[in-house]
Amino acid sequence: MAKHGKISDAVIRRLPKYYRYLGDLLKNGVNRVSSNELSRLTGFTASQIRQDLNNFGGFGQQGYGYDAKNLREEIGKILGINKKYKVIIVGAGNIGQAVANYAGFYEEGFEVMALFDKNPKVLGLKIRDHEIKDMDELPQFIQEHHIDMGVICTPKEVSQEIADILTSNGIKAIWNFAPTDIRVGNDVAIENVHMNESLYTLAYYYKSKQETK
Repeated sequence: MAKHGKISDAVIRRLPKYYRYLGDLLKNGVNRVSSNELSRLTGFTASQIRQDLNNFGGFGQQGYGYDAKNLREEIGKILGINKKYKVIIVGAGNIGQAVANYAGFYEEGFEVMALFDKNPKVLGLKIRDHEIKDMDELPQFIQEHHIDMGVICTPKEVSQEIADILTSNGIKAIWNFAPTDIRVGNDVAIENVHMNESLYTLAYYYKSKQETK
């Protein structure tokens, strides 16, 4: 739990990177790590890392550093990925199928229960043993299977309608890949993934480096 009330979004967005690199260290047999070593891996300063972790209790020991396994488990609890989540994907095109096929999704406890689409050409097909179902079945499926999260991979023209269906049937977390921002209530968590914006940022940095040559 946080020691000092609400934690900034900047801190929260750094935690997954710590979690990922700690996992890599453990796979390589590294059981103890210092803030300086984490700094080298993540690109954040050692001071920033200590400050971030101190928001939640610190976890380190002076002269020892951090127990990598324990720290990763604690960060997992903070992020809420120490439990399983039932997930549905709406939109079974290229992006939806890629998400459904991503092994890391399942390794971290996100279980895709089904995909939904309105294209008759893909209905009934299976992605990792999960059937692509008709959109008409979506509300009933959400309620019957107590779905936790929805992933929107539809064209932007219908994304708001889909979000409304998800939230009106009890879903409180949405991962949105549609190229638009959707509106949800304050009681719903949403993460918008705009790939074009990331690509535009990359183009800017590339242009800047070319101009400095």
